[in-house]
Amino acid sequence: MASSSSSSTLMMHHVFLSFRGEDTRLNFTSHLLEALKSEGLDVFFDEEKLEKGEQLSQALSRAIAVSNISIIVLSADYASSKSCLVELSDIMIRKRSHGHTVIPIFYHVDPSNVRKIGGSFETSFKEHESKQPTDTVQPWKFAFAEIGTLKGWHIEGGKFDRPETEYIKDVVEYVIKKLTNIGFESASEELVGIEYQKNAILKLIKQKDCRVIGLWGMGGQGKTTLAEAVYKKFYSVFESRWFLQNVREEIKKQGKESLRKEFLSKLLDSNVDIGTPSIGSTLTQERLNKKKVLVLDDVDDSDQIDYMGVQYFGSGSKTIITSRDRQVLESGGADGTIHEVKGLNEIDSLQLFSTFAFKQLNPAVGFQDLSRRFVKYTQGNPLALKVLGSDLNKRSKSYWESKVEKLKDCPPEKKISEALKSSYDGLDLVEQNIFLDIACFFKGEPMERTKLILSGCYKGAECGINKLVDKCLINVSTSYWRYSTIWTSGIFGDAISMHDTLEEMGKDIVCQESKTLGKCSRLWNLKHVKEVLKYNKETDRIQGIKVDMSRMGNLLFQPSVFESMINLRCIFFYCPRSWLMKEDEDYKKLNTYQDDIISLLDELRILFIYGK
Repeated sequence: MASSSSSSTLMMHHVFLSFRGEDTRLNFTSHLLEALKSEGLDVFFDEEKLEKGEQLSQALSRAIAVSNISIIVLSADYASSKSCLVELSDIMIRKRSHGHTVIPIFYHVDPSNVRKIGGSFETSFKEHESKQPTDTVQPWKFAFAEIGTLKGWHIEGGKFDRPETEYIKDVVEYVIKKLTNIGFESASEELVGIEYQKNAILKLIKQKDCRVIGLWGMGGQGKTTLAEAVYKKFYSVFESRWFLQNVREEIKKQGKESLRKEFLSKLLDSNVDIGTPSIGSTLTQERLNKKKVLVLDDVDDSDQIDYMGVQYFGSGSKTIITSRDRQVLESGGADGTIHEVKGLNEIDSLQLFSTFAFKQLNPAVGFQDLSRRFVKYTQGNPLALKVLGSDLNKRSKSYWESKVEKLKDCPPEKKISEALKSSYDGLDLVEQNIFLDIACFFKGEPMERTKLILSGCYKGAECGINKLVDKCLINVSTSYWRYSTIWTSGIFGDAISMHDTLEEMGKDIVCQESKTLGKCSRLWNLKHVKEVLKYNKETDRIQGIKVDMSRMGNLLFQPSVFESMINLRCIFFYCPRSWLMKEDEDYKKLNTYQDDIISLLDELRILFIYGK
């Protein structure tokens, strides 16, 4: 992410206001200007709005450069003004080069006409092209189309829309929030509504006797996002720091010893190898005692906290731990400093929902009441708001009404899970299967390898994966080094990530297929895999098997068990990297009679066995 525009230049104005004078000077723009100034904000706007030609005056260019935020009021005749287009072009160049914050307001215009330069805007640009050189008009068109892709407010007008005063109130509140965050790189592009909670935690951190802070809340509530926002706000004042994500998951993948070695080596900036369960070295303890800041994300056992050496961190150090289990935090040393991460309030929930449902910061006309009903059902859970909004994007009103009726009858405690599942229900059969495969087998795995495997299983697999990304059911984590569960080497590049809550939902869907072992489509539970292989249970519905062989003893199985798996596509028998490095381990885990031949069916697309 580009750095804040305030990072290297002294800001003179809070807001630069760009508008077409003849369209909005005497109504919306004047009211917005008044509201911004009444909050004590310094607003720069060009009062004369004269046609200056193609050259932007140095004064205006300087004003844009020394403003924290630019608000563009895009009205019907905005593109007919050369000075407006030159101004907009300069603003968008600054956005690209310095991360300048730009807020569009689509005033009585369709955002799609801005993106595609359609309607009256097409006419305006044709007129410019008839009078100006192509290399002059082209940057204007590019900037104009680009601002149409940004999230902002769409004010349609008419008797069914909200009063303009309400829009102005929303814009002013949003600007104040943005200005409050200037100078800190947000943890997420869609970071909404965490300012109050972030400040509460920062107050705890300032307390000298507060060494370990726990963030507790349900899945999808935004614990990691909040921890990251707090971490980025104050980490620079510490001698060393580290944000250790997905502790629970990483321990499963590489083992506690490997994760601790990696963690301490990076935190202490040297190779640290501890061969005992506790950190017995006095030197290591003394080095940990110095001023440090640490985040342990998604911890599900207090032993993990002790194992990482948190108890040896000195009084000047700060440790933030996130967990769904309050008892884990209390046992891990955060007793008395546990912050419950709560859901978003109605206003912030509506804004986050609209960001994904409408690609703007407010509901479209005719969808306000429906949007509020959906927001109510999500109970302020950010993950549910994001997934549900993505599913409803570009859907018909009848689809919205049908979905809201379905959620209406759910008991309150199930509304969030049903809101998430409704997005899964809206997928086609191939997309549903890809979602379940990722939840059960491919979470955290390299994107390209996963695409290759799934393309051998389904037609249009890549399109299906892209659909899941669009619906926020999976994410793509880019450009970082990590360990894969299946592949023993580290990977650098795109990997598939999925929220724990969605992973649990996917696995629960598979478990609900049947109560009979072998009748579920996917197996990953160690006990279930052993029973199916050992006792040759009914297996005709099994499509994939994945199991960590380091957790199982030697297993003697009948080779014929695979003959009945007529739908089997994927087999992953793997061992964590840390287990494979142990010299005294017996790698022979799966055993069959030597004279037997294992028959595998034609449907099989990948067979992965490591450490057999």
